[in-house]
Amino acid sequence: MFQKIPAQALSDTVARQLLDNIDAGAFPRGSKLPTEAVLAQEFGVSRTVVREAISRLKHEGVVEPRQGSGVFVTEQAGIKPLRIDYAEVSSPDAVLQIVELRRAIEAEVAAQAAKRRTDEDIEAIETALARIGHDVAEGGDGVEADVAFHRALAQATRNPYFIKTLEFLSQYLEAATAVTRGNEARYEDFSRQVREEHEAIVEAIRAGDEMAARNAAQTHMFNAARRLSQGQS
Repeated sequence: MFQKIPAQALSDTVARQLLDNIDAGAFPRGSKLPTEAVLAQEFGVSRTVVREAISRLKHEGVVEPRQGSGVFVTEQAGIKPLRIDYAEVSSPDAVLQIVELRRAIEAEVAAQAAKRRTDEDIEAIETALARIGHDVAEGGDGVEADVAFHRALAQATRNPYFIKTLEFLSQYLEAATAVTRGNEARYEDFSRQVREEHEAIVEAIRAGDEMAARNAAQTHMFNAARRLSQGQS
């Protein structure tokens, strides 16, 4: 049923194979998984690796540990959440593909934010934008501040699924964002371009101009991909 696996990415691979078996019906909803010891022997890994894999599946709502009884497949296990293995996004091309996906989402986020924003939203967005400049000026990379800025845009849409989707994608782009921030710190043109792109988004949202906000966000993400490519070259 299971395959022996190499040492790299062990817990991710174990989790993926367990999930494949659950999806295939080998472990129906409500059924109990084999014990850690049995799984460790089947996979040829340590019990610690199995425990980490189970923890990941628990986090995704696929399984649930029951004290004294074992680990069971949940009733919602058949609902497949969006997953991206870190191994899948280890290449520059894959990261750029995620940026491409994010561009489509960010454009609509900006447009909806322009349509629905309140004065409080504008204040939160401007505060987040100012924090990026402050962090960079203090010698930081501004990555966390950048994430907070885009989260503030998403919150202004009043659509919680924009927020959840962007947070999901952002976890795979933090390292790439750090690369582009490093370039911005070295090249004043990069830093100025990013600042102007952010300001254009904010100005369009403040004015309630949906089309301008969408265009500004698309431009920003197009240029983000270009800067990332230059940073990796």
